[in-house]
Amino acid sequence: MVGYPTGVGVIQTSDSDTATSDAEFCAEIRDWLAENLAGEFRDLRGTGGPGREHEFFEERLAWDRHLAAAGWTCLGWPVEWGGRGASVRQQVIFHEEYAKADAPARVSHVGEELLGPTLLAFGTEEQKKRFLPGVRSVSELWCQGYSEPGAGSDLAAVSTTARLDGDRWVINGQKIWTSLAHVADWCFVIARTEKGSSRHKGLSYLLVPMNQPGIEVRPIEQLTGTSEFNEVFFDDAVTEAGLVVGEPGDGWRIAMGTLTFERGISTLGQQIRFARELADIEALARRTGAADDPLIAERIDNAWVGLRVLRAHALRTMSEDVDDAGGASVSKLLWGNWHRGLGELAMAVQGAAGLVLGPEDNPDMTAWQRLYLFSRADTIYGGSNEVQRNIIAERVLGLPREARP
Repeated sequence: MVGYPTGVGVIQTSDSDTATSDAEFCAEIRDWLAENLAGEFRDLRGTGGPGREHEFFEERLAWDRHLAAAGWTCLGWPVEWGGRGASVRQQVIFHEEYAKADAPARVSHVGEELLGPTLLAFGTEEQKKRFLPGVRSVSELWCQGYSEPGAGSDLAAVSTTARLDGDRWVINGQKIWTSLAHVADWCFVIARTEKGSSRHKGLSYLLVPMNQPGIEVRPIEQLTGTSEFNEVFFDDAVTEAGLVVGEPGDGWRIAMGTLTFERGISTLGQQIRFARELADIEALARRTGAADDPLIAERIDNAWVGLRVLRAHALRTMSEDVDDAGGASVSKLLWGNWHRGLGELAMAVQGAAGLVLGPEDNPDMTAWQRLYLFSRADTIYGGSNEVQRNIIAERVLGLPREARP
C-alpha cells in the first residue's frame, strides 16, 4: 500500500530545542486546520488545484483570507513584512500538514509564493510597502505574464513591448496560458523595453494593473472543459514608471529568480497531493483486480519510487549546503513527467471503462479522466521539458548551445 512521505527528511538538526519547537509548530497547525476546516469551510476539503480552479472559487478565496487573518499566510516572510520568519523546516511542516488535511488549493499562490518573494529579494522599499500587505491579506490577487504564442516556454523570445512615455510604461503584445488572469487584480509582465534587443537582453519585469481599458482577458477552454488558463492582450495598457522590479533591462535575472521561488518549498505539499492520488489509484486497482496484472503492479511500484525521488530532490535543493544550479529545472522535469505518467497509469488501471463518459443526464468526466487529460499539460506549462533540458545542458553542464535561427 502506498504511504505518504512523512517528516522533513534530510533537513535535520540535532538541536533538541529546535526539534521540540518544530513538534509544537506541527501540532499547532494540525489542530488549527482540524478546528477550522469545519462549518462554512467543511465542504472545501480536496477542492481546487490544477484543472479544478473553478471549484468553489469564492469560498476558497474566503478561506485564504481566513488563513491570512489567523497568520497562516506568508510564513517564511520576515516579520516586518507580515510573515512569521518561519524556518525552512517549519515551512515544510506547514505545507505537508496542509496537504495531509486535504485543505483546499490556495487561490493566492501566485502572489504569495512568486510575486511576494520576488519583491522581497529584488523590489524597492516603496514597492514592498505598496504590494506586500495586499498579498499577505489576500486582498489583491496576481497572475504571471510570461508565455507568449510565438515563444511558448522560451521566455527569452518574448515580443511583448513596453516603452517609457513620461511617467508611465505603455505596453503592447499578448501573453498566453496565463493562469487565473480572469480573476487577478495585477500581473507581473516580462516585456521587451529596449528597442532592437534580443533574447535575454533588454527585458524588464513590470507590475501591471489588470483592471484597465488596455487589457483584454480571454479564457481558453481546455480538454477538461475548464478555463483557468487565459489569453491576455495588451493594447496600449499602462503602468507607472516606478513599477519595474530591478532596473529596466534586468528583467531576465528577476524572472529567473521568480521561477526559482515557483519550484520551492510548496512543492512538498504538492507531492503529498500526488501521493494521495497514487494511493487512490492503487485502491482502485485492488478493487477492480487490475493490481493482479504484474505490469500494472510494477507501474504502481515505480510510481511510488518516483514520488520518493521527487521528495529527496526537493529536500536536497533546500539544504544550505547544496548548490542549486539547475535544481529548479530538474525539479520541473521530475514532477511534470511523474504526474503525466500518473494520469496514464490511472487510465491503464481503468481499462476500457476509462474511455466512457457518464450517462446522458450526468456526462461529466470522472476524476481520473480529468487527471489524465490535464496532466498532459504538466510537461508544457511552467517551462516545457525541452526548455528545461536546454537550461540544464547549456547553463549547468556547459554543453554547446542548441543551434537557433
